[in-house]
Formats: sequence, C-alpha cells, structure tokens
Amino acid sequence: MIYKDDPASIQAFLSDTSNLKTGKTPGVFFPETYAEVAALLKDGTQGGKRFTIAGNGTGTTGGRIPEGDYVIAMHRLQEIAEPVAISGKEARLTVQAGAVLEKVQQKAEQSGWFYPPDPTESLCFIGSTIANNSSGARTFRYGPTRDHILRILVALPEGDLLDIPRGRYHADENGMFRLDLPLAGTISFPIPRYQMPETSKHNAGYYSREGMDLIDLFIGSEGTLGVIMEADLKLVPLPRHVFSCMVYFRTIDDLFRFTGLAKSAESGVTPRVLEFFDGNSLGFLRQNYPDIPTDAAGALFFEQETSPEGEESDLQAWLDLMDSCNAMTDASWIALDREEQRRMTAFRHALPLLVNEWLSRQQESKISTDMAVPDASFRELFDFYDASCRKNSFTFIIFGHIGNAHVHLNILPRNREEFLRAKALYLEFVEKAIALGGTLSAEHGIGKLKSPYLVLMYGEKGIREMAAIKKQLDPALVLNIGNLIPASYFATEKP
Repeated sequence: MIYKDDPASIQAFLSDTSNLKTGKTPGVFFPETYAEVAALLKDGTQGGKRFTIAGNGTGTTGGRIPEGDYVIAMHRLQEIAEPVAISGKEARLTVQAGAVLEKVQQKAEQSGWFYPPDPTESLCFIGSTIANNSSGARTFRYGPTRDHILRILVALPEGDLLDIPRGRYHADENGMFRLDLPLAGTISFPIPRYQMPETSKHNAGYYSREGMDLIDLFIGSEGTLGVIMEADLKLVPLPRHVFSCMVYFRTIDDLFRFTGLAKSAESGVTPRVLEFFDGNSLGFLRQNYPDIPTDAAGALFFEQETSPEGEESDLQAWLDLMDSCNAMTDASWIALDREEQRRMTAFRHALPLLVNEWLSRQQESKISTDMAVPDASFRELFDFYDASCRKNSFTFIIFGHIGNAHVHLNILPRNREEFLRAKALYLEFVEKAIALGGTLSAEHGIGKLKSPYLVLMYGEKGIREMAAIKKQLDPALVLNIGNLIPASYFATEKP
C-alpha cells in the first residue's frame, strides 16, 4: 500500500467540481488489495482514525473532499475482467471500484455488449457511480445504475468483507436486516420508514422499500456504510444502430407537447434519450454554432435505437411527430452515422464549457439545481424556475433530462449581490420540488453541499433513521462523516 502526505499529493484530493475550498487531510492511502482497504477501516475503528473515500474527482457535491480525515483513494483498484455471457440477452462484467467508466463501456462494446449507464463525466470511477446510483441521459430508457448491478463486494467499517449478490439478503416482514459477521458479530437494523418520492430518478438518502434487497441499501449510500470494492455489472446486447436528432421549436408549448407524445406508447417512437435545451442554452451554444436558428425558443435532443432494416420507418415516425408539433424540421439536425453523432455529442457537451468560460469572467460561482418531480408536476416546476429567474433578472440556463422530469437550472451570478439572491432562491426551489412530490437530488447526490437540505425531504425522524443505520454498520463513525447525513446528527442523536 502506498501512503502520501506531501503537499502536492494531498492537494490533488482537496477538490472536485463542487467548488468547495475547505478540504484538508493529513495524508492519502492508496490500497492495492481488498484486504488493505479492510485493514485500514479496522485500524480506524480501533485507533480513532476517520477516512473519506476518494473517487476520480468528478463529483459535484464535495463528497470526496476530506474535512481533516485521512483519504482512501481507489485509484489502484482498476481491473476490468472479460464479459461472461449469462444468456443471449445478458452478460456479467466484473470490475474493481477504481475502473474508469469509459474503459468499462469500451470493454463491454469490444465483445458486443452494452453497459447503459452514462453519467456525463465518463472519467468517473465505477465504484463512485454505484455509491451514488449515478444516472444520465440514457436513464430515460434503461434506468439508473442500480438497475444494472448484479453484485457488490463491500469492506465494512469494522474490517469485514461482505459479498452481496442481488437476491441473497432481504429485509424481513418487519422491515429488518440481520447480518452475522466475523468481526462485527451479529448486527440488525430496520429499513428507513420514510416515503420515497414517486420520481423516475432519485438519489437523495438511503433507499427504502418493503422487502428490499440489501444491495440497494449500499447503492446510493455515498460511501457512508461501507467501501464498494468490486461489482458485477449487468450488460445487454449492443444496439445494432442508433440515430439521433436535435429538434428546434419556436414555442416551449410545442416542445412540451412533442415531449409528451414522444414518451407515450401510441406515438410509434421509442427514444432512449430525451434531453432539453432552453432558449438561453441555445444562446450560449450559438457562439460556436451560428446555424442555430435565432427564433428557436428551445430544442429537444433524442436518440433512437433501431436496425438497418428498420431505420427508415423509425425515422419517418419521428418526422411525422415533428410535423404534428410544429417543429422547425428543416432547421433541425439529424445524425445517422457515427461521425455525425460525434459532432452532435461535441455540440451538446460544449454548453458547460461555454458556461464555465462565462463564469471565469465573473467572480461568483453558479447556483445549480438537481431536483426531479413526478411527470405530472414537471411543467409547474419548470415554469416556476423560469418565472423566478426572469423576475430576478438573472442570467440563467435550463437544460437536461426532460424525459425523466429532471432538468438542471444554472443561475450565473454577475456579482455578489446576485449570488446571495440566487442562493436564497435555491431554497425556494427545493421547497417547491418537495411540495410537488419530488426529490432534492435526482442524480448528483447529496455529499456535503446539500446535506443541510435533506431534512426538508425526510424530516428530523427520517434523518435520524439513516443515522441509526449508519451507527449499526459504522459504530465508531470512521467512514465519510459529513457526507449525506449532517455530522451534527451523530453528535446530538437521541436514543
């Protein structure tokens, strides 16, 4: 095992994309075996050390930033096995936690298989995507990471290694889990009793369902219950062909009508991706892509899986739908081959780069949302975002996963006064999303940045239920303190 405590090595682990600047650590461990991870945790439990688990720094909520604790970096656990076919429709791929998502996807495709989860940051570690139940554009068709995990191997805080295949451990009829562990002994704990939001994407707090599988408790737990070291991923056959399109609309009403029809079974189309760009987003993109029509109020990007023999009829179904919703069909952009799709991907990914360039000329950080709501409430949330920002004369963009009733609002403050007003408005957005039955975080997780808001979703009782589960699995509180559950709940926990 490698240990580094020189300033240069430490500095690399004091940041992610959250813009938190308060990180500090005495040193960073780089374990090379599962036994070394378990030994570190056992030593922490017995010797009073605390650890923060570090992925590849692509997170947005400060989860990997230590607040005085040691860091366990997963960078040297990066092996990817060969896919093993389970049937003609499914394969298994075993990976270590530090394997890079992009390489995992490439390995699958080389053998004719497909790993659907597609978080925007392709350089993230696969273990981090499991710990955060990450999702992305293809979640509309395929669901989040949770739906593609067959097994995990976890190092628990007292030093046990627990192998969790899906289906082995379930909560009993009383909602209790019971584990008999070599080092920790027998532990039992109840599932959380709070109500999960009825959204298609959700990544805020511990998973809870009657009779739930233990594997789902660890997926999305943000490293607070154990360290995921290995996983078996579920692969599906690689799609034979995909085409994509950027469709422009003169009115938001037409765009929303198109989206609703595209999601319906009667439409004749079966998108795997439905992504939204508002007029302000298109304004940013127009700097590099002047062909974007100036009278477009918004755009919708879609992808459709098809076959060479079915492509023509699938494409015609989309064109008919576009015409029925007054789309700017002649100005829209259709990509039928890999090269054109790469150019379209570059177009879509240019937006955050252009926004960051704009922000670099200001002195303030952006305020961004990650909420999702049930489909029936989405237009109300969208209109609330838009009207609130216009009322405040903010520079802002709205974009993202409209297929999952989940878009990102980015407010781009031009000065300190605007930043403070935007931060206050963020709380109103949280309250609005929760009132509509939504979730505080659909995909980015809670980390350290959003943990103070989690009580608005679940109440004091719900947070204490999560804290009680953590204390059963991590009685010495050595792992990822400050992530997900505010640290204050451990200091003031009531019996």
